[in-house]
Amino acid sequence: MSQQFVIHLGREVFFTAIIIAAPMLVAGLIVGVTISVIQTATSIQEQTLTFIPKILAVVVSLILFFPWMMNTILAFTTELISNIPNYIH
Repeated sequence: MSQQFVIHLGREVFFTAIIIAAPMLVAGLIVGVTISVIQTATSIQEQTLTFIPKILAVVVSLILFFPWMMNTILAFTTELISNIPNYIH
C-alpha cells in the first residue's frame, strides 16, 4: 500500500461518514436555529427548551433517511471488500 492509497481511502471513509451524518445534523441545526429565533423573539431564555425538539428532529430524520443511509454504507462496504485483492499487491 502506498501513502497515496491510504490518504485516498481515508478521504473516502471521511466523506462517506459526513454524507451519512448530514441529514441528522442539518435537521438538528434547522430546529435549533428556529427554536433560538423563537426564544429570542419571545424573550424566553430557557436552555432546556431546545433539547426535546432537536432530539425529535434527529429521530425523525433518522427514520426517514435510514434506507438511503444503509444503501450508502452497503455500497461503500461492498466496494471496499470487493477491491481487497487490488489493495494487496
